[in-house]
Amino acid sequence: MKKLVLRLFMVMCMMTISSTIVNAQHTKPGVQKTERQRMTREQLAETQARHICNKLALDDETSAKFTTEYCNYMKELWAIGPRAGKRQQGEMTDAQAEAKTKQDFERSQKILDLRTKYYKRYSTFLTQRQIQRVYEIEKQMRNRLANKRHARARMPRK
Repeated sequence: MKKLVLRLFMVMCMMTISSTIVNAQHTKPGVQKTERQRMTREQLAETQARHICNKLALDDETSAKFTTEYCNYMKELWAIGPRAGKRQQGEMTDAQAEAKTKQDFERSQKILDLRTKYYKRYSTFLTQRQIQRVYEIEKQMRNRLANKRHARARMPRK
């Protein structure tokens, strides 16, 4: 009787261990368990818009309008392009520094024009205080994403 109980116990232990191993190895095809799926830019913009809507406690109709406008705003902002790469000041000639400064001014002006355009659009369905809060929340999100990116860059690679 003791041998039978001992064998049953051993079989149950083996089954538990083997099922744990099988479950630990279950991942989506083509994706390693350590990888995280990155959002597309469009998904990120929509997530940010929903976050802002939740923070402002907007109703469904206003949320839908805001999400559409915010996603369009982000697409136009991405179309402007990233800032020019950073160079050491000592490596630039005066002509290069002047060209870079003018390029930065042009980009800043495009962004300002875009923000003014969408400010007018937001004004049709949001109050001025809500618009101000949108810009505050957007800045907080931008800073948080930048901090995550900088923290990830400082982490040692395996």
